[in-house]
Amino acid sequence: MSHRRGHGTASYTIPAMKIAQLAPPWITVPPEGYGGTEWVVKHLCDGLTARGHDVHLYAAGDSHTPAHLHSLLPAQMPDRIGQTSYDARHVSWALSEIEAAGDFDLIHDHSGFLAIAFSRYVSTPLVHTVHCAFDENARGVYEQFRDAVPYVSISDFQRTLGPEGMNWIGTVHNALPVDGWPYSTEKDDYLLAFGRICEDKGFHLAIDVARRAGHRLLMAGVVQDWYRDYYEGRIAPQVDGEQIVYEGEVSDERKRELFLRAKAFLFPILWPEPFGLVMTEAMASGTPVVALRNGSVPEVLDDGVTGFICDDVDQMVAAVDRLDEIDPAACRRTVEERFSVARMTAGYEALYERLVAGRT
Repeated sequence: MSHRRGHGTASYTIPAMKIAQLAPPWITVPPEGYGGTEWVVKHLCDGLTARGHDVHLYAAGDSHTPAHLHSLLPAQMPDRIGQTSYDARHVSWALSEIEAAGDFDLIHDHSGFLAIAFSRYVSTPLVHTVHCAFDENARGVYEQFRDAVPYVSISDFQRTLGPEGMNWIGTVHNALPVDGWPYSTEKDDYLLAFGRICEDKGFHLAIDVARRAGHRLLMAGVVQDWYRDYYEGRIAPQVDGEQIVYEGEVSDERKRELFLRAKAFLFPILWPEPFGLVMTEAMASGTPVVALRNGSVPEVLDDGVTGFICDDVDQMVAAVDRLDEIDPAACRRTVEERFSVARMTAGYEALYERLVAGRT
C-alpha cells in the first residue's frame, strides 16, 4: 500500500509504514482533562492513520484511537505519575511486543526516558520526541544517551537548552485539529488563564495583570498534589468568585468555550516552555495571547499579529489595552498554516522516511 504526496506541481509515492507510537501509561489518549503529550500522540495517530499507515498505539487501556490499541495496563493512572514500576512494565512490555512482531518499520517514542535506555536492546529503529524541558533530572538522561537514538525537538528553542552533541534529526511543532476548533470574532469581557496550576505557569502574575488592567479573570486547570501548596497559598486566597474566578479542571467542551469567548489568553510563564500548545488553542479560537518572553513563546507567537510578547507584568498590563489591534482571523490563519495536524503529520512522516531509508 502507498499514497502520494504533492510537492509543488509534482508528486511522489510514499510506501505505507507500520509504525508503533509509544505513549506514556499515565494518562489516556486522548486525555479526559489535563494532558499535553497525549493530545499530540492522539493527533499524530489520527493523521498517520488517515494517510494510510498501519499505526499501533501502545498506551493506557482506556484510550480511544483509530490506530490499533495495545495495552498492558487497563486504565489510566494519573495519581501514579512517576512511579517507575508501572513505567518500566509498560515500556518493556511494549518493546518486547514490537520486537516479537518483527515487522514494524519504526517505533516513535513519546513515553519518557526508559525506551531510550532500552533502545540498545531493540532492533527496530526508534525515534524519540523530547516533550519535556531540560530540567536537572532530564538533562542527565539526555547527556548520557545523547546519541542512543535520533531525537526530534518540538521547537527550535528547545534544542538550545539540550546537552551538546544530541542526535537531533529535526523539529516538528505540535499541532491542533483546527477545523474542529470553534472560532469567533465576538469576545466577552474577561481574560483567561488556563493550564496546570503551578508557579512556572505564572497564575499569580495573571491575577496581577487582571487586577491592574481592571478586567475579570477566569482560571481553569488541574491542581496536582505537588503544586497544592502554591495553589492554596498564592492563588486560592485571591479567588473572590467575581473578578478572580477559578473553575477547577473543566471538560474539553468548557475549555473550548472559555477560549472562544475570552478577550485574551494570559500566558505569563516563568520557565523555558518547550512549546506551549495552549497558545495555539487560543489562537485557533481567534483569541490573542499576551505572554512573557520565555521559552518558545517568540517562536509560536507573532508579536503584534497573534498577540503580544512582553518582558514584564507592566508590559502585559499595557498590552491588554491594545487587544483591538489584533485581528482574530490572523490568529486563526496562523494555526491553519503553521500548527495544523496535517502539517505535523507530514513533518513526522518525512522524518520517518529518512529513518527507514537510513538517511539520518
